[in-house]
Amino acid sequence: MRLALLVAWKSAARWAEAANLSSEQFLLVEPQEIIIDWFQTPKGRKKNPFRASRYVVLLGSLTDEIAALFRNLAPFNPLTKVTTSALDRMWGNTPTMTGFTAHSIKRGAVTHILDRMVSGLADPVPPYLVDRISKHEERSGTALSDVTIRYGGNHIAMARALETGRISNLL
Repeated sequence: MRLALLVAWKSAARWAEAANLSSEQFLLVEPQEIIIDWFQTPKGRKKNPFRASRYVVLLGSLTDEIAALFRNLAPFNPLTKVTTSALDRMWGNTPTMTGFTAHSIKRGAVTHILDRMVSGLADPVPPYLVDRISKHEERSGTALSDVTIRYGGNHIAMARALETGRISNLL
């Protein structure tokens, strides 16, 4: 469960999306850099499969811990079997977590990024990267078009070019 929590926080993801990731969706796992392909998430399949937010690069704090925990993940298994409702119940029974839900992870991560950006605690980051790491539909400012992503062959290079590592480094 810790692996799923760390991935959800570091990638500003919904609990269910992070919990259901499997080892095959991790294109690269190193202590300094992790690259995730979010194509298999429920919303990912329904929306444009060639969207820029499909790939997320994790850099900075916590990546070494995520990489270490990832080594224990069996192939084709989800990061955890803890459902959204089960997590909500667990947190509801923990005094320090009262009021938090599984949706608090993504909301908290996005809020944390924006707080660091506006307080000057982080280098300026283009706002579209907040959309991208939180896997929201981008309205403008996309570095690479959907067509480019569709035709791009090297997924690791594509993920790095999409610059989500710059924003995950703030988490």
